[in-house]
Amino acid sequence: MKSRIPRRAVLLTACLLPAGAALAQTYPTQTARIIVPYQAGQGTDVVARYVAEELTKSMGQTFYVENKPGAGGNIGAEAGARAAPDGYTLTMGTNATHGMNEFLYPSTGFSAEKDFVPIILVGMLPMVIAANPTFAANSVQEMVAAARAKPDKIDVALPSTTARIVFELLKERTGAPLFGVPYKGSATAMTEVMGGQVPLIVDTITALRSHLEAGKLKALGITTLKPSDLLAGVKPVAEQGVPGFETTAWLALYVPQGTPSSVVGRLNAEVARILALPEMRQRLLKLGFEPGGGTPSELAAFGSRERDKWGPVIKAAGLRGD
Repeated sequence: MKSRIPRRAVLLTACLLPAGAALAQTYPTQTARIIVPYQAGQGTDVVARYVAEELTKSMGQTFYVENKPGAGGNIGAEAGARAAPDGYTLTMGTNATHGMNEFLYPSTGFSAEKDFVPIILVGMLPMVIAANPTFAANSVQEMVAAARAKPDKIDVALPSTTARIVFELLKERTGAPLFGVPYKGSATAMTEVMGGQVPLIVDTITALRSHLEAGKLKALGITTLKPSDLLAGVKPVAEQGVPGFETTAWLALYVPQGTPSSVVGRLNAEVARILALPEMRQRLLKLGFEPGGGTPSELAAFGSRERDKWGPVIKAAGLRGD
């Protein structure tokens, strides 16, 4: 005897089967926002606006940036995590919000791993160890030797949490008895280094590059594994007696947990295409970012490795968020 399936069930199944594919084809159907958990005008904000501009051009709906600064990026990231999982709220996360903050703050209000779905790595931003031109050392090795000759007498300006963590890792790996001096931002820190009050600084290539090009500072090392076109002629720390040393700031796009996989795939493909555009690559390189790319699973694995790397360093150094 043949079993009979109700016609209504057949029709319902037919409607449901292509839903994921149909959603990917029709998305987006309304305005979407990219939350930036920092103030307008900073590097993260500028890159997010570049991406939003290109998504608006190619996807037929407006993508706009919404700045939600505060608590080291936690306020904006929490807002992104709590948004509806429909693809209309993206978050431009960073190495701080999605790699370090859970170890720096008693509570962030979100889980970088559990509350977000990764879309794509947008860009990598190397850090640089730089010095006043009159400082005797011209390399990381010479800096370490100078510090050992004068324990805790050589100050290093640290204008961000990322800079502080890079500094702690450098001390751990080299044993150099350098003395870290926290600053609230790059401007004051660089003014004092260029003025000779503090001999050294750790900061992003974006913040330092114009001063390096003007000869007001000199670079001792860059924190990429291999030499970077962003700072030609400067050796990586990894090639100066600290093998494997790599610390970069980074930007990546995320959506809330529960966002349909078809939407995640559409966003990944579209942003990957945008990042490969010659004009976009030049924009990012000019800002000091190495353009990113890759799959959602690759970003998930990268984020996990970052948290595994930074958690022990932050705990050992006893660092806390500002």
